[in-house]
Amino acid sequence: MADLRVLIDGTPLLGARTGVGRYTAALAEELAAAAGVSMRAVAFTLRGWRALRRVLPHGSQARGMPVPARLLRKAWLRAPFPPVELFAGLADIVHGTNFVLPAALRARGVLTIHDLAFLDAPDELPPSDATLPELVAISARRARMICVPTQAVADRVTERLAVPAERIAVTPLGVDLAWFTARPPNDALTERLGLPSEYLLFVGGAGPRKALHWLLDAHAATPSLPPLVLAGPGHETASARVLSTGYLSEVDLRAVVAGASALVLPSRDEGFGLPVLEAMACDVPVVCTDVPALREVAGGHATLVPYEDTEAMATALTAALENPPSPATLATRRTHAASHTWRRCAELTIAAYRKALTN
Repeated sequence: MADLRVLIDGTPLLGARTGVGRYTAALAEELAAAAGVSMRAVAFTLRGWRALRRVLPHGSQARGMPVPARLLRKAWLRAPFPPVELFAGLADIVHGTNFVLPAALRARGVLTIHDLAFLDAPDELPPSDATLPELVAISARRARMICVPTQAVADRVTERLAVPAERIAVTPLGVDLAWFTARPPNDALTERLGLPSEYLLFVGGAGPRKALHWLLDAHAATPSLPPLVLAGPGHETASARVLSTGYLSEVDLRAVVAGASALVLPSRDEGFGLPVLEAMACDVPVVCTDVPALREVAGGHATLVPYEDTEAMATALTAALENPPSPATLATRRTHAASHTWRRCAELTIAAYRKALTN
């Protein structure tokens, strides 16, 4: 039997990697190693697509569509043209890894929708993404299968985009094995980042959906709490007790998470919340918002706080510091985190590819 020819959107692999980039990188690694699958990647960018070759798994083929992504999106809003095969060659499956399904001639489309937060707050989208809600809706209609990271997102895709449940595959994200051996930052990293000896940690980019205003209010109202570190792009230092590290490499990020007294994720909405599992993997307590996706991913192993309840957030953070988990509890949390693997994510994704061929 011939290999399944898969063409993925590798554009998220270029530049600093946030959540979608990390997902795309891990999926590409697993697809490249999977038996019966021939994976190629394409980047939608006028310049720099050749850099894709350097970030793909060894031996993987890279292609480019030398057109700015914004122009392609405008074209795909009107019609499924230009087709991606025109630049990247024939494929059985074209996988849009980042909300948008590239136009294709014959290939079956598979689309990953990471969350639908932008439907509730379209005014928070940057001008460059103003057409994203319409483009995602079009992509969802054209896709033979849609991959989502949680059942919570699956339910919302069915409700908000009118996609039948049988066309949706839940493909939970994975935790890299390196997280289970992560160690706190050494002296050199501590000095370079200016880290305090004890700190609470938020991981993620800035933006209204992350609801940092709530966390900052709870932190400011509780002087007994240690300093708060914000790891990710776009943050500004808010006070003497709040430190921003900026974007961190994956190696540095693992160390910073491993050294935290607790990880806090105050998001208004999430599609998955990978930092929750990564913190559990390196024995760091987790406090997060009680929203469907985080509740699902945490699996009963995190402290859940009602959204924007400042007093409850302060209480949860104080309790996380004053009541350290037992060794048995830590082991249970690590086991829960270890049940989420990128291999499993890829296997479920390949199953969605094969189902797309028959839909």
